[in-house]
Amino acid sequence: MNTMLRKSVLGVAGLAFTGGVFAGPIAAHADTPVTSGKPVAVAAQADKPDTSKLIPHGVQGKQSRIDLNDEQTANVKAIIAATKKAGLPERAAVISIATSLQESKLENLGHLGDKNDHDSLGLFQQRPSSGWGTPEQITDPEYATLAFEKGLKQVDGWQDMPLTEAAQTVQVSAYPDAYAQWEQQAADLVAQHWNS
Repeated sequence: MNTMLRKSVLGVAGLAFTGGVFAGPIAAHADTPVTSGKPVAVAAQADKPDTSKLIPHGVQGKQSRIDLNDEQTANVKAIIAATKKAGLPERAAVISIATSLQESKLENLGHLGDKNDHDSLGLFQQRPSSGWGTPEQITDPEYATLAFEKGLKQVDGWQDMPLTEAAQTVQVSAYPDAYAQWEQQAADLVAQHWNS
């Protein structure tokens, strides 16, 4: 009888265990809603521009970086908006922002008196005397960006050039290699703000 009782108890325990194994995970997931689509992290990554489009040649030389204030960030967004308005790709925004970082640290500079480089003004340090526009136009971030990018579009193969070569062809700077140091920060800013 002990054997019979023991077999019965073990049998019931076995059924309870088996039922728990099979029912446990099902019951545990029964309250979990089923979702479809991409996980949020993947969807957010899909909204960012492709790095290979932002920096197709990799960065050249040592990179510089500055912290931006609200005004500088607003100028980044204005450059991106103007680039989109011109129908140009993200790479044009990277070149534009890197150029502005070099020329003005993304500050919309007015006349600087004795510190001024000739009559250079605005985000890109464009000169009214060189035909870039009036002082009012050049200090308008949208106008200044569109003027710079109009020059960029006239450069054959700008999309395939290293950043510093493309920027220098438009700007004709006394320091032609200086633009390259801002490529990584410019690309990071475009990635952050292109779809914001």
